[in-house]
Amino acid sequence: MAAIVVVGAQWGDEGKGKATDILGCQVDYVVKPNGGNNAGHTVVVGGEKYELKLLPAGVLSENAVPVLGNGVVINLEALFDEIDGLEARGANASRLRISANAHVVAPYHQVLDRVQERFLGKRAIGTTGRGIGPTYADKVSRVGIRVQDIFDESILRQKVTSALDVKNQILVKMYNRKAIDPERIVDYFLSYADRLEPMVIEAELELNRALDEGKHVLMEGGQATMLDVDHGTYPFVTSSNPSAGGACVGSGIGPTRITSSLGIIKAYTTRVGAGPFPTELFDKWGEFLQTTGGEVGVNTGRKRRCGWYDSVVARYASRVNGFTDLFVTKLDVLTGIGEIPICVAYDVDGTRFDEMPTSQSDFHHAEPIYETMPAWEEDITGCRTFGELPQRAQDYLNRLEELSGCRISYVGVGPGRDQTIVINDVMEA
Repeated sequence: MAAIVVVGAQWGDEGKGKATDILGCQVDYVVKPNGGNNAGHTVVVGGEKYELKLLPAGVLSENAVPVLGNGVVINLEALFDEIDGLEARGANASRLRISANAHVVAPYHQVLDRVQERFLGKRAIGTTGRGIGPTYADKVSRVGIRVQDIFDESILRQKVTSALDVKNQILVKMYNRKAIDPERIVDYFLSYADRLEPMVIEAELELNRALDEGKHVLMEGGQATMLDVDHGTYPFVTSSNPSAGGACVGSGIGPTRITSSLGIIKAYTTRVGAGPFPTELFDKWGEFLQTTGGEVGVNTGRKRRCGWYDSVVARYASRVNGFTDLFVTKLDVLTGIGEIPICVAYDVDGTRFDEMPTSQSDFHHAEPIYETMPAWEEDITGCRTFGELPQRAQDYLNRLEELSGCRISYVGVGPGRDQTIVINDVMEA
């Protein structure tokens, strides 16, 4: 049996969907343990491009059972829209299973998310406005609505009414908005009950039994390490723990059962939304990476901020997640650019930091210290082994491995499922 965690090692959008899709062909279950429809994945299968928002990338696997774990917050309207869209294109989403303990996004969560972000003005966090943060806040405040509540109308009504007692006061008195009718929210949830019920399982039990039977389970994290609410660039983070430890909490699979922790990392760095980003580029190279790499958010349509590879972030992510392996994506984007800078450390007011600064202020003021390596000119999109790569591409990867403190086991040389070099297969570890 294998229990593999796939985690973003930067600020998200590293290509986790592709990694999950590749490994999903070899596993029995693919679990999304955190996030909501704010964490998109792009997967290319047979020349077809799929942009997934809430569903795990494993939904496109012909063999794996996709599962939304207890750590996910689910927008039911978005869920069924996505399922319908996939099925209209011939994909099969009938195997999808959902944890009874997952929380659901209510319409009032989305309203609160948008008005609160506007209220913050220049201090806005840069959320997607999809109600993810307020849903997690309700979960921690113990006033959330779980999937299982939808099948008990009495409990559902009590919980919705109780939640809106406070939220309506906030909406009306603080934000000058109309109060929300609890019955409208109850009817909204009940309208999905019949379609939802066949998908709901006791996920923690089923996944652990699968491991007991020698089956393979892959946990596909949303967002990324630097957006982790505890370990990321707080407060410019998401509202869950998209790190390896969070995958255990959000799936019900204990840490002693994890066999591999796979970090997904771009050959350069990107970020969407507000927050510090030491290697961010504002010149022609930033535009080049954005254009050539197709750096536009799957969910938001926002252009991603682009910068060079940050090995300080990579070392930090490797340590926090206990990575056993790295999957470097989009290496092909760097072809033919002359010289490639790599951030090896930071300078903060004359002091060198080889590791992540503890202080938020220090990280905000960090200036990258670069070393450069020559790029390659050859087209690498057809390479399928490490040895087929040009020597300069091999040298670049070897240096990233040395700086990042973790072995590189996979390399993406294009968007297609087959455009991947496998150096060490985690399924055989």
